[in-house]
Amino acid sequence: MILVGTSGFSYKDWIGPVYPEKLPRAEWLSFYARKFPTCELNFSFYTIPNARTLARMAEKVPPGFLFSLKAYRGITHEREEDLRPMIADFKGALQPLIEAEKFACVLVQFPYAFRATEENRDYLRRIREEFDDLPLVVEFRRREWVTEATFDLLRELQMGFCCVDQPRFQSLIPPIAVVTAPIAYVRFHGRNAEKWWNHQEAWERYDYRYTEEELQEWVPKIRRMDQEASLTLAYANNHWQGQAVSTAGMLQRLLEEAV
Repeated sequence: MILVGTSGFSYKDWIGPVYPEKLPRAEWLSFYARKFPTCELNFSFYTIPNARTLARMAEKVPPGFLFSLKAYRGITHEREEDLRPMIADFKGALQPLIEAEKFACVLVQFPYAFRATEENRDYLRRIREEFDDLPLVVEFRRREWVTEATFDLLRELQMGFCCVDQPRFQSLIPPIAVVTAPIAYVRFHGRNAEKWWNHQEAWERYDYRYTEEELQEWVPKIRRMDQEASLTLAYANNHWQGQAVSTAGMLQRLLEEAV
C-alpha cells in the first residue's frame, strides 16, 4: 500500500495556494485530509506533542488516515545522555493515534553532523531499545551512512531507511531506493542546490517546484519498494507556498497511472 502526503499541513503561506482565504485554521487538517491519506507532522520536532492535541487531530481525519511524526530534537539533535524521559513522554503522547489506528511511524531525522561512527551506531541501538517495538524510520544526511553495514544494522533493529530526493551534492544521501523494515519511506526535499547551504530562512532550502519528469524517476523505485514493504509512505517537503501539495498530488497521479 502506497500513501502519499506532505511534510506538515499548518503553514500560513498555504492560505491562498492551498487553503481558502476564509477557511478557519481549525479546519485546515480536515480540508487537507480530503486530498491526502497521510501527513508527516513536523511540529513534534520542536516540542514533545501533547496526547490531547494528537487525540483532537485524530478526530479530524477519516478512518485509515495515518500520521507519521518527526522525533523530538532532544532525541536526534541534542542527543542528551538520558533518553528515557524524553522518549517515554513522546511514546505516551502517541497513544491516542495508536488506539485510533492512525499512527504510522516515528521519523528519526539526524542532522548533517551525525557521522557514521560506532558511537552513533550504538546510539541507534539505544533509541531502538527505548522506543520498544514502535515503527521507526531513520533519515541520515551524510552519504557516508550509505553502506551495506548500515542497511544490515537497520534491518537488525527493524528500523526503516528514509530515502530522499534532494540536491545531488556529493556529501548528501543520493536518490537510492532501499527498504530495511516493514515501512518504506521517501521524502522529497526539492532540488534547490543554490539555497541548500546558503540561506537566511529555513524555508528557502525547500523552495522548489518539481517537474513531472523529476517525479517520474521515482515511480518505478517506489513501486519496487512497495513490493518489499507492507506500507510505503512518500512525503513532499518542498512546502513553501504550497508547492508540496502540488508535488504530492502529481506523484499520486503518476503512481496511479503506472498501475
